[in-house]
Amino acid sequence: MRTLWEAATGPLSILFTAALVVVGCFWLLVAVGAAAANSFDADLDLGRWGMGGVPVAVALTLLTALAWLFGVGAHALLLAALLSTGAVTGALHVLASAAALLVAWRVTCLFVRPLHRLFPDEPGPARAAARDGVG
Repeated sequence: MRTLWEAATGPLSILFTAALVVVGCFWLLVAVGAAAANSFDADLDLGRWGMGGVPVAVALTLLTALAWLFGVGAHALLLAALLSTGAVTGALHVLASAAALLVAWRVTCLFVRPLHRLFPDEPGPARAAARDGVG
């Protein structure tokens, strides 16, 4: 448990942990009715990032949760495997954080594709491309 705590509150993982706390607070506000789940839809178009077709809050929540899971998991493995500290260990932690974010983005894109059927009022990838004059 201590390794998980250290991994979640480490220098680089704290960014993912803080983002996950913000997402959790947002969904608590949605649950009590103080915010709307589609609050960010007019502000940001995620179609260019491959995450179109669902509300922005859903896509970013999924991205944040997956990045935290992959990032903290990678850092926990590094903490368990590497007991030393130094430049190489620090570089591995930076690389693990970047890789976790990239993998989370790709997995989020894969998860969003089937979810867009649940949100018919959101512009999907094909409709966004047609709107932008692509294809």
